[in-house]
Amino acid sequence: MGVFRILKDDRGGQMLLLFLSVVTVLIPLLHLLVPESSPFHVTTYGITLFGKYLTYALLAVAVDLVWGYLGILSLGHGAFFALGGYAMGMYLMRQVGDRGVYGDPLLPDFMVFLDWKELPWFWLGFDMFWFAMLMVALIPGVLAFIFGWLTFRSRVTGVYLSIMTQALTYALMLAFFRNEMGFGGNNGLTDFKDILGFNLQDDATRIALFIASAVALAFGYLLCRWIVSSKLGRVTVAIRDAEDRTRFIGYRVEYFKLWVFTISAVLAGIAGALYVPQVGIINPGEFSPLYSIEIVIWVAIGGRYTLYGAVIGALLVNYAKTLLTGVMPEAWLFALGGMFILITLFLPHGIAGLFRRRKPA
Repeated sequence: MGVFRILKDDRGGQMLLLFLSVVTVLIPLLHLLVPESSPFHVTTYGITLFGKYLTYALLAVAVDLVWGYLGILSLGHGAFFALGGYAMGMYLMRQVGDRGVYGDPLLPDFMVFLDWKELPWFWLGFDMFWFAMLMVALIPGVLAFIFGWLTFRSRVTGVYLSIMTQALTYALMLAFFRNEMGFGGNNGLTDFKDILGFNLQDDATRIALFIASAVALAFGYLLCRWIVSSKLGRVTVAIRDAEDRTRFIGYRVEYFKLWVFTISAVLAGIAGALYVPQVGIINPGEFSPLYSIEIVIWVAIGGRYTLYGAVIGALLVNYAKTLLTGVMPEAWLFALGGMFILITLFLPHGIAGLFRRRKPA
């Protein structure tokens, strides 16, 4: 009953959940039941690709929550995504054990190669799944809380806040590139074997990760829709449109910003955690400011201030990226820029704006 209440006036959200329900059932069936010779057969690579797209969609929803409804243009959400991915990667590396290249039961291969003698204290506990999942949410959430507490209390807004979020992710990228940080340096974390005892190369595991990504996107969307349709959501929109006036009538604006920004960072971290076991690697390149800017473009193309538009943008843009980079990889950035310009000029409300009902005059 709660789900129906949340989606009561959200036609786009209803269609999104219907779409997720269909693909969650259909894609595994097309892989398992349809012969490989059939054009309708979905390969293992295809399942992994679709799962990756769904994690991107969850990340886009997290960005739309703070940009579309709170008015914060975050150019650093790639950092929260990467931190969640590294937390999952650390768990997966601890599961390798003595099956690594160097056969050390405790130290990951890159630590043995760099002549580390003992496991760093911040790697302790990551051999336990529950602890790693706690860190997936806690690390991005705590970072977002500290960053937000300092910036929102100082009333940093607009382009200055966007630049600070970009500086945050760039600083983390530089830090994680260093070998002495203990996160694999330039190569990052890779060569994962299994998760919860299940081989990551098995088709059943790939299907389970795909389904988990779809479920996470559905719950993430419902959480964000519940937030924006509540009193909290109405206040955040008021902050976006008239922050000084909202503060003048008695609302502690910085608390509302802090709460929504932290929730958004946690969702981005969960997306990163689901991304890593499917692609098989996490490296400092995920912290790149250009990647965070690309996420914003997904949301703009799909349609900000809708949530489901962010999902549309993430899926379509990344599907186009897969197709174009396979044919003309050097042309992808030009194509992305062209799409952004065309959407800005002719569809200011994004693709989702095409589905909005026109109000009678």
